[in-house]
Amino acid sequence: MHFIFIFLLSLMLVACTGIPAGVKPVEAFDINRYLGTWYEIARLDHSFERGLDNVTATYDLQNDGSIRVINKGLSISDNGPRSATGKAYFVDDNQQGHLKVSFFGPFYSSYIIFGLDRDHYQYAFVSGYNTSYLWLLSRKPTIDPIVLQQFKDSARQLGFALDKLIMVRHD
Repeated sequence: MHFIFIFLLSLMLVACTGIPAGVKPVEAFDINRYLGTWYEIARLDHSFERGLDNVTATYDLQNDGSIRVINKGLSISDNGPRSATGKAYFVDDNQQGHLKVSFFGPFYSSYIIFGLDRDHYQYAFVSGYNTSYLWLLSRKPTIDPIVLQQFKDSARQLGFALDKLIMVRHD
């Protein structure tokens, strides 16, 4: 019985660091260029960000090689600040935009960068371990409509439910 529990737990943890069908992490990824603050422009709804606007994510490289992740936002209902701090590690190698992120102890989930402004690292298309998790990030609180359309087209082709896409307000 103990073996079955460990086996099922292992499957669950591996599944959460998997990659959705068709999604390919960017290659030749440079974490040093990715560090800093990003504005969340769009996302699919999920419980841990529900009701938040003015959302940012800040990434800082730590001495042990991990990446500290600080997510901040303002609650729409009470205008109160919310934040969560987590850590991230590369899943395979540090040249691929596939990380695992944890905000809750030993439980990690995929963070897959599948689209990126290679020249200046000014926008990123990010997926979770399945097509229920999707983000468009930008270095600025607004984004060029052409990039937004590229994001939508790419996400739609990969099977994300864009009818549920939330445009995040920044003010």
